[in-house]
Amino acid sequence: MSPSIRKAQVRDVQHIGCIVNDSAERGLMLHRSLAELYDDLRDFHVAESDEQIVGVTGLRVMWSNLSEVYALAVVDAARGRGLGRKLVEAAADEARDMGIRRLFALTYEKEFFEKCDFSVVDRRNLPLKVWSECVRCPKHDACDEIAMQRELKDVPDLAPSIADESIDCHDVHVPIQLVRLNGGVPPRP
Repeated sequence: MSPSIRKAQVRDVQHIGCIVNDSAERGLMLHRSLAELYDDLRDFHVAESDEQIVGVTGLRVMWSNLSEVYALAVVDAARGRGLGRKLVEAAADEARDMGIRRLFALTYEKEFFEKCDFSVVDRRNLPLKVWSECVRCPKHDACDEIAMQRELKDVPDLAPSIADESIDCHDVHVPIQLVRLNGGVPPRP
């Protein structure tokens, strides 16, 4: 049976954890706890072959115009069959569906990501929010990952940059009701 790519389901979390943490043991990515995997389950796609999970990737929305392809891993026995590329394309399709134009990855697999239409970028051009996970990385002070980016040219570039974007609520009128922790509603002033 030909491998298929699909959104991850709760029943996949243990398998995702094994694949991701095996790659983490090799120094290719960060370890992920089961709690993190359940929290981020909606981020993930899996590659399935003969009813076995053989690959995984996540797509994390970072901002209105930027998302990260992360935790990309394929088991050794399934490598070389194009599953990694299919997983990246599934993530790109999801970003496209959300209207997100730019993808980035922090990786050691430069040649692979180049084949997926990513190019090397200066990591300093990525927003600080990108580095939020880096504080728990053992290589934090001497990061050797390569920052790569891909533009989804078929997605309109309508989103403002992070520096330009703010929440403007002056035209939004939503009644707010305060509720006390004990369940009561405080009196109106």
